Amino acid sequence: MGKAMRICFIGDSFVSGAFDEECLGWAGRISASARKRGHDVSPYNLGIRGETSEQIARRWRAEAEPRQSPQQEGRLVFEFGVNDAREVNGKALLTPEQSLAAARGILSAAVQWKPTLMIGPPPGCDEARNGRVKVLLPDLAKLCAELNVPYFDSFTPLLASPTWTPCVKGVDGTHPSAAGYAEWAKLIDGWSAWREWLP
Repeated sequence: MGKAMRICFIGDSFVSGAFDEECLGWAGRISASARKRGHDVSPYNLGIRGETSEQIARRWRAEAEPRQSPQQEGRLVFEFGVNDAREVNGKALLTPEQSLAAARGILSAAVQWKPTLMIGPPPGCDEARNGRVKVLLPDLAKLCAELNVPYFDSFTPLLASPTWTPCVKGVDGTHPSAAGYAEWAKLIDGWSAWREWLP
């Protein structure tokens, strides 16, 4: 028998699986894959569309706590960052410094409470926003290393993929179709840090 585990997936629209015709996103797919391997996984999707890391920082703990139980192993998986770099009236919603400060607040508290993973934000079709997200990535990876939170770089392999960008272009220029989420999920599902939790 596999492990019994409650996992809160916390973040933005990419966590909630926005625009996925199958309503699974990557979080639903990697959870389903773990179940097929025999694990009793209870996934809780706490993704909210349009949220920045500062908004996630304000709510994540209150939403995750009632979904954890002393009877089962608990885990936290985060993904955020693209909305921070979104431009409104010619200005990004958050500066890289604000994003990192929010990420530090979230991840340092999370990892002291439960084993935690960080999934890095993906690329889209907006070149200017991609550039702003890219600026954040090395610092986010460094922060995760400092806090001992395993970090998954989504941006590099998805940007290099011949199928990812067409999947995003065919939707809204930001979110992928089901095929794009499936591709992203496959990458995360093969990641050693995730497999350590659920072999």
